[in-house]
Amino acid sequence: MASLALTASLPKIGQSGSLFVRNNRWNSRAFLHCTPTYSQASGEEKGSDATDKAADAAKQGAEAAKQTGQDVKDKAASAADDMTQKTKEVAGKVSETVQDMTEKAKQTVQGAWGSVKETVAGKAEDAKESVKDNMDSKN
Repeated sequence: MASLALTASLPKIGQSGSLFVRNNRWNSRAFLHCTPTYSQASGEEKGSDATDKAADAAKQGAEAAKQTGQDVKDKAASAADDMTQKTKEVAGKVSETVQDMTEKAKQTVQGAWGSVKETVAGKAEDAKESVKDNMDSKN
C-alpha cells in the first residue's frame, strides 16, 4: 500500500536531483528524501523575468520623462503665447501714442504756421502802409 501512495505522489514532486525511498521492515511507513536541483531553465526564467521587469521600469521611466518634457514644452509655448499677446498689446498702445503725438505736432505746426503767416501778413501790411505814408508825405 505504501508503494501505491508513493508512486501516486511522485509526479507532484517535480524536478528533483536524487530520490531515495527507504522502507524499514519493522516500520510500515516509507521515508522519502529528495534533493531539489536548480536547473538552467529556472535560472533563465528568473533572468527573463528580471529583464522584463527592468524593461517595464525603463518604459515607465521613459514615459514619465516624455510626459515631463511635454509638460515643459506646453508651459514654454503658453509663456511664449502670453509674451506675444502682451507684446502686441504694448505695440498697439505705442502706435496709438505715436499717432496722438503726430496729430498734436501737426496741429502745433499748423498753428505756428498760421501765426507766422498772420505776422508776416501784418508786417507786410504795416510796411505797405509805411511806404504809402512816406510817398504821400513826399508828394
